[in-house]
Amino acid sequence: MAGKGKVKMISDKKAVLGINGLGRIGKLTLWNHIARKHFREIVVNIGRRAGTRLDDIALYIEKDSSYGYLNNYLYGYKAQRVIENIDENRGTMTIDGIPVTVLRESRNPRNIPWGEHGAKVVVEATGKFTNPTVPFDAAEGSVRGHLESGAEKVIVSAPFKVKDRNIPMPPDIVTVVMGINEQEYQHAKHQIISGASCTTTCLAHMVKPLMDYFGAEKIISASMDTVHSCTGTQEVLDRLPKAGATDLRKSRSVMNNIILTTTGAAKTLGLVIPEMNRIGFMAESVRIPISTGSLIILVITLRDETDKPPVSREIINNIYRDAARREKRGYVRYTDEQNVSSDIIGFYGPAAIIEGHETHTRTAYVTLDIAKLCKLPTEAVSAVPDPEIPITNIVIYGWYDNELGSYTNMLGDLTAKIASMVYQ
Repeated sequence: MAGKGKVKMISDKKAVLGINGLGRIGKLTLWNHIARKHFREIVVNIGRRAGTRLDDIALYIEKDSSYGYLNNYLYGYKAQRVIENIDENRGTMTIDGIPVTVLRESRNPRNIPWGEHGAKVVVEATGKFTNPTVPFDAAEGSVRGHLESGAEKVIVSAPFKVKDRNIPMPPDIVTVVMGINEQEYQHAKHQIISGASCTTTCLAHMVKPLMDYFGAEKIISASMDTVHSCTGTQEVLDRLPKAGATDLRKSRSVMNNIILTTTGAAKTLGLVIPEMNRIGFMAESVRIPISTGSLIILVITLRDETDKPPVSREIINNIYRDAARREKRGYVRYTDEQNVSSDIIGFYGPAAIIEGHETHTRTAYVTLDIAKLCKLPTEAVSAVPDPEIPITNIVIYGWYDNELGSYTNMLGDLTAKIASMVYQ
């Protein structure tokens, strides 16, 4: 059941949300905003025909293999159907009292009639338009096309991707993770906003409490592995790779394999927590054959204090307990329970659920050779013992529902924040 219940409309004006794409994040974004009741109307663009009629699209919206029925998500197991008034000719339906229009004509953002429908805020959820340097009139389409077709703000449900690093990033873009750097958003300046990724969102909320407590200067290095559920970019059965494909593993069956792949979480993390850019950081991803629910294993190497006891498991867990208490919106949750991945599917709200039961720390002492370090003759420092520096390795586990409960909820909060400024 949706955790936040009914929320008042943004204002008395006609606040309309546009959603481009009805894949995993697009569909669940629709669910999220139907639950929130922030918008009086929602316009969804799929840009093509689907099924044989609008009823087929309504059934796709209503049922989900990972999360069940929309009506149960909204109101619990006794709830009745919430989709009604399906009008094939107009392409409209009503979902839990909210008018929803489905557009099926154009996939190019510049040709989607957002202005005609009054959709000033658009969530770009296709995963295709992530390069903000592409001009609005590019033949293959561009995220900037949404602005040309009537939107005032575009929220991209993925990190920005620019292949040519020599192209400067436009000044009207920003990457935001709620609860981490939302203050970086400037309403008068930023038109295109990236909500980062599901993994970066969880990772940021795992890293930030440690940065606040220890400071960046004490962190020597960091690494993370995300044990991630499968995504729509993978194949159900083995297929011949596409021309030019470099990651051959993505063409292998997601149902039968543990698949090594890559993640841009480390790079994106530096955009929302700039202090991380001075720390050596590695990020890897392993895809596993489940539909949703993921885990980050974060390893931090810390320069410990010489005059204090080493950092312990209890200190780390208390850092996250305190972070969970201080974060009033519930973006961080701490638990001493022993969870498995299915326990966090549909868990509504947290960006990261810290599994305190599995927190581990180990401290070793590194002896520094002063003669080599300071390039002094050995006899000059022979009377001074080489100092021992305590180095502590910390392992922290953080769960996240990479689709509905964590990422789409955080994206929904970002969308609502921006929309509240647009529809004043």
